[in-house]
Amino acid sequence: MTLRLYNEQTEQLETFEPLETPVKIYVCGITPYDTTHLGHAFTYLSFDVLIRYLEYLGYPVRYVQNVTDIDDDILRKSQEVGEDWLTLGNRWTRHFIEDMQALNVRPPDVYPRATEVIPQMFPAIQTLIDKGYAYVADGNVYYHVAANPDFGQVSKLPREQWLPIANERGNIPDDPHKRDPLDFVLWQAQKPGEPAWESPWGKGRPGWHIECTVMALTYLGQVIDIHGGGADLSFPHHECETAQACGVTGKPLFAHFWMHTAMVRYEGEKMSKSLGNLVWARDLLREHSADAVRILVNRHPYYETWEYTDKELPAADALADKLLQAARVEGGRGTELSPEEAIVALEEALNDNLNTCQALAALEDLAERILTAARRGQAVHEAQKALHKLGGIFGLRLGKEIEPRVRQGWQTHYQKFL
Repeated sequence: MTLRLYNEQTEQLETFEPLETPVKIYVCGITPYDTTHLGHAFTYLSFDVLIRYLEYLGYPVRYVQNVTDIDDDILRKSQEVGEDWLTLGNRWTRHFIEDMQALNVRPPDVYPRATEVIPQMFPAIQTLIDKGYAYVADGNVYYHVAANPDFGQVSKLPREQWLPIANERGNIPDDPHKRDPLDFVLWQAQKPGEPAWESPWGKGRPGWHIECTVMALTYLGQVIDIHGGGADLSFPHHECETAQACGVTGKPLFAHFWMHTAMVRYEGEKMSKSLGNLVWARDLLREHSADAVRILVNRHPYYETWEYTDKELPAADALADKLLQAARVEGGRGTELSPEEAIVALEEALNDNLNTCQALAALEDLAERILTAARRGQAVHEAQKALHKLGGIFGLRLGKEIEPRVRQGWQTHYQKFL
């Protein structure tokens, strides 16, 4: 059996084969002005399962997730609440880390702030200028979309949709310094009252898209195995990222696989900060175990848009309890229960584009068989070992403490944001 994933760039299921080892994965992180709602959790718990499953299959993984600590949204929120932008971002990043740790999420190996790599952005931007992909205008630097005939390769959106969607997601089409409304900023000249850094083009700050491009290139290299994030990042963010990266490196690809998690809906709308229809992971964790919250989320495969309803919670609680009982039940001395059938079923499900819903069904079946076998006096030790190992792919604790690597890894990252 081999792992097959849907590659949005090629629009087909493909066998996953790493470019080299370790497997290099980049997932776009939070913009920390409020977090962690269930939409965030769906993205990071889905990619957590992918990373854990790759490790289960024997692949070492180098995982980078960023923090967008400076951008328009941060500065806007900072003004609204009257709090320094850095203090605001640090506070919400700590909040997010605490949530990820509580959910037993495997931490990224590198967790950079965007502002950490500003010096590395300068040569990348200059390369794009030198190659004719970018231009300078009054202290600003813009990427000229029309200069790239391959623009659009990630999202596959028709050209007529580019500008309307970009405008919905932060583009400023009437910027007088632009040659074209779709051009996007690489370096933004300082505006009154905004933080700024020295650059070859004057004081200013980086654009959103160049931040992620440079962090991925800096910590993972020129071509990465998997780039992920929420579906709302496919265009323009990931489209712009890959255009910049390929322009800098000269490579035809930035990422071998592009994967996006679907949207979580609530009360008939996409769950989002702008709409304010948010369900907070921390609120759920006050009344439900971390295992139950993870089961709730991962019962929906990453590619499936779903509507959150609290009617799903009792079933998630019940499965978490059943798995815990199966992990703790005392077996007898009879014939050892074999877990092989469940192992095969779970692997088949995850190999099929990470079908977490079917994989959890296989885990539930194993738990039921353990409980039945224990009642009949069978030995269940080997099946329980398998239950813990397979549950670990979902980050389920099954009564154990948070994993040491989770606690230690996130705590190390946490120190940067005090």
